[in-house]
Order: sequence, then C-alpha cells, then structure tokens
Amino acid sequence: MEQTGLCVLLCCSGVMRPGLNAILGPTGSGKSSFLDILAARKEPSGLSGEVLIDGAPQPPNFKCLSGYVVQEDVVMGTLTVRENLSFSAALRLPTSVPPIEKEARVNHLIKELGLTKVADTKVGTQMTRGISGGERKRTNIGMELIIDPSVLFLDEPTTGLDASTANAVLLLLKRMAGHGRTIIMSIHQPRYSIYRLFDSLTLLVSGKMVYHGPAANALNYFTNIGYPCEPHNNPADFFLDVINGDFTATAMTKVHGSEDLDFEEFHNSRQSIEERLVEEYKNSSYFTDTHAELDHITLDKECVPRLKSHTITYNTTFFHQLCWVLKRTFQNLMLNPQTSVAQLGVNIFLALIVGAIFFGVKDDQSGIQNRMGALFFITTNQCFSTVSAAELFIMERKLFVHEYISGYYRVSVYFFSKILSDITLRTITSVIFSCIVYFLIGLKSTVAAFFVFTLTVTLVAYTATAMTMAISADQSVVALASILMTITFVFMMIFSGLLVNLPSIMNWLAWLKYLSIPRYGLAALKINEFVGLRFCEEAVRGNMSSTMTNCSVHTAGLTCTGEQYLDYLGIEYTTRGLWENHLALTVMTIIFLIIAYLKLRYIKKFT
Repeated sequence: MEQTGLCVLLCCSGVMRPGLNAILGPTGSGKSSFLDILAARKEPSGLSGEVLIDGAPQPPNFKCLSGYVVQEDVVMGTLTVRENLSFSAALRLPTSVPPIEKEARVNHLIKELGLTKVADTKVGTQMTRGISGGERKRTNIGMELIIDPSVLFLDEPTTGLDASTANAVLLLLKRMAGHGRTIIMSIHQPRYSIYRLFDSLTLLVSGKMVYHGPAANALNYFTNIGYPCEPHNNPADFFLDVINGDFTATAMTKVHGSEDLDFEEFHNSRQSIEERLVEEYKNSSYFTDTHAELDHITLDKECVPRLKSHTITYNTTFFHQLCWVLKRTFQNLMLNPQTSVAQLGVNIFLALIVGAIFFGVKDDQSGIQNRMGALFFITTNQCFSTVSAAELFIMERKLFVHEYISGYYRVSVYFFSKILSDITLRTITSVIFSCIVYFLIGLKSTVAAFFVFTLTVTLVAYTATAMTMAISADQSVVALASILMTITFVFMMIFSGLLVNLPSIMNWLAWLKYLSIPRYGLAALKINEFVGLRFCEEAVRGNMSSTMTNCSVHTAGLTCTGEQYLDYLGIEYTTRGLWENHLALTVMTIIFLIIAYLKLRYIKKFT
C-alpha cells in the first residue's frame, strides 16, 4: 500500500488477527497514516492497494462499522459518562433496538470498563474539573464499543497518561482482545509491562516495514540479524534505538574508542541501517509466510488496484439525530457558563452602562447627538458580541469530524442544532438587552416602536452571528478567526452611517456600504426613533416673526424634526425604508448561513 506524491507508506502488507496488534515506530515513521488507512479514514485519492476484512473487500462504510479511538479524547466534557455513552448508543445503534436494550448495553459497558463510580460524574472541561485521564480514555473507548465492533482501532492510546494509568488501559484492551476482538493500535514508546501484552508487532521506519510478526519473536529476530538486545533493556526502546541508528552509533563509539561521531557519518549510517533492516525483513521467513498467506486469501478474488471510495451510512433518521444532537447542544450550552451565563451577564452589564450614560435622553439638540451615539453603540455592540460564535465550530472541530466520520449524524443535523441553539441564546440576550437599554435611555414611548427596536437589534445579532459562522466554519484557530471578524466589523462600522456621511462618499467607494451590517441596523433604528420627533418647539414659538408653519426646515440654525435629520443623512424614512433594512439583514443572514454550511460540509474530514 502506498501514497503517491510524497511517499508516506510503501509496500506495507500483513495480517492483523484477533488479539492486540501494535504498530510501533519513531515519530514520522507513518504509524498514524498506516492506522488511518486500515480504518478507512484516510483520503482514498493517491492510495493503491487493498484492505481485506475476513478475506472479503473492505466495506465502503467500514469506518461506521468499526471503532476508532483518536489520540486526543473527544467527548462532551459538560456531560456525564453515562450521558456520553447514551448519546453514542442512541445514534450509532439502529432505531430497531429498543431503548431499554440500549440502556442495558450502556450499563454493561460502564461496568466492564470500570466506570461505575464515575458513571454520573461530568467528564470535565478546561473550566470544570471532571474524571481522571484514565477514566476519560476508557469513556472514549466505551463510545466506540457501544456498537460492539469486531475491529477496534486506537491512535496512541497512552498519550497524556502516566505509566500506571497507561498500563491499566492496556490491560483493559488485552482483556477485550481475549474475547475475540481484533484491536489494532499505534503506540510510540511503551514500557515493558505494556509491550509484553502485545500479540502481534509491526515495526515501521520511514513508511516501510522492518518487522511484522508475533511480538514474542521480535527480539530473537533482531538477534539473528545481528542486533542483540542487552539484558534488562526494554524491547520497545531497543527497537527504536536500532531504527533510529543509535545502536550503530554505540557500536562505532566502542570501535573507535571516542565519544565524538561525525554527524554526516551518523546520518549515512542511519540510512544504511534502515535499508538493511528493510532488506533483512524482505528476506525473512516472516515476510515470506505473510505473503504466502495473502496470496492464498486473494487466490480466487479479483485484485482491486485502488482503494474504493469511502461512504458513510447512518442507523437513524434525520429527525432522530436532530433531536439527540439538539438536546446535547442545549445541555452543553446551559452547562457551560463561558457561553451562556457569561454572555448574558456581559449583555446586561453593557445595557446598564449604556442606559446610565444616555439616561433620560431629551428632545432637544443634545438629544439628537445622544440618540445617534446610543443607537450606534447598540448596533456595534450587537456585532462585536457575536465574536464568541466563532467557538461554535472551532472548539468542537475534532469532535464533529470524528462523530461525522463514525456515522453518528449528518452534517446538516450538526449545523441546524448549532444554529437553533445559538439563535435561542441570541434571542434571549437581545430581548433582555433591549428591555433594559430602551427604557433607561427613554427612547420613543410607543409599543410599536419598542417592538421594532427589539426586532432590529435581534436581526443585527442574527446577521452578525451568521457572518461569524461563515468566517470561522473552516478555521481551526479561534484567535485567527477572531482577528478576521474584528477587522471585518471595523470595516463595516466605518460605513455604518455615523463616522462618515454616506451621501458624501465617492461613487467608486459608495457600493461598500451595502456590505455593512451595522448600516442596515443603524438605519432601521434611526427611522424607528427619529420619525415624528420634534427638537425645537420652543424655538419656533419664540421666533414670532417666522412664517414657518412646521419644523421641517432650520429654525435659527437648528434641526427641528427627526425627518429633517434623516434627510440630511440620506435615509429614506418611510415604512418601506424601515422594512427594506430588515429584509437586507434577513437576506444577508441566509447568505452567510449557506456559506457556513457549505464550508462545514466540504472541509477536509479525512487526513
């Protein structure tokens, strides 16, 4: 099996039987790539070869039928161990399986994995303490065992665990392998108590096999080809020393009687030992026996020159998936104070601050400036407060990719659950913000005006959130996404209609105002607030010589009506103009959501 272009793996053939099969090698040797290919989680383009399961071609949906435990734990930290396992059971087991049977399977796994004491304890997040690292790893394993797969893959299962915990996890895997399950795992440098649990060992160097056979025979094999292991040395460490060239360096040091070894000489000796190890393995009985067995298996089968494309199948319907994913998303939202309580608290605090600054705005010339300042701050605040939405997809990227590939749910299900949960939170915060700030400032005291104000503020939050999702959907770093969104919002703020008089902008730049979310929101708020207001009634009564019959013009150099001020700003203040701004925000929201979905749908999910 090989990958064209940059060669990662070359001529890797073997047989993985029921038991504990370990793939060992130094960093960059291709362990994870080899594991991903066997698990059908590597992009098939550029690959050649064939993977057989019980002598038959690998099913296209093999990744949904097998279990795969990734290197970094991917479980929802705000949920308990039982809730995480129940989520996996609800989505990965067919709907034909009764709920009582799913619950029984969850309880059985909890007992088998030794998680009884922490079954109803939250897994834990960066902000809240939960279960231990070993219990977390066993929970990850349980998420995959819920479908009782015949093949279980694990990528570096001991990463981040202390020696004792790592040994306990491997003993658990050994016990499961003893029940007829094929367990294949990549591992970097296990200690001896772990190494002796392996049934089969595959050693890789630079993407090529240097040994594939029983783990118990590996030391004798290396001794026979001229690399004896010193007494009391850990076999895993010894193999890595040989592969890395350290064995040769030690031998040369003893010969030359010097501790100094030329780097180029050492590099050449390492390359030569890699070539020798590969050649020795090709001439060994292990290689011959393996290929004889493979020839026997494929004797009557048509050879497939390239791996088939991977497909994902689901055991549950769209609405069943949406129900469970939406439930988990809301639970995570409510149990995560960083995204719920903190966000609500910040909005209430800002509403009180703005309300105090612009408290009891008056219907005079200062009231014009204060109203504009308040409305501008409100719209920009709604935009910048949505930066937190960048974490919706970025923080759960690995969890989403793993669950999607494993057949938990469709992309559309995950997307809609995120949208619905975030819309709920944005609506609640926008309504509370509006209730506080509107009456503290003392804006137009009509029911209709208040509801239009609240609707506008909510629409601005929706549109800004949708744009945030569109920008961050394919990003992997929160900081980078935040920078992009901040720059975009600052650019939009310039064309909002306060900092620059929009009618005065040159034609070749004027079109940029149509891309500004704050412009539509601020324009709608200004129409809603300024239409019908009078700012110079006393001046009109005091100027007895004036022949004016209304305040639609200047009196003593003053702006007398809200309509006059809107004319100066170039804003159409009819009812049609108000709803056109709302329609523009709605259309922008839909467009941004479509972009976010397409990005999420087509991001790279295979390595």
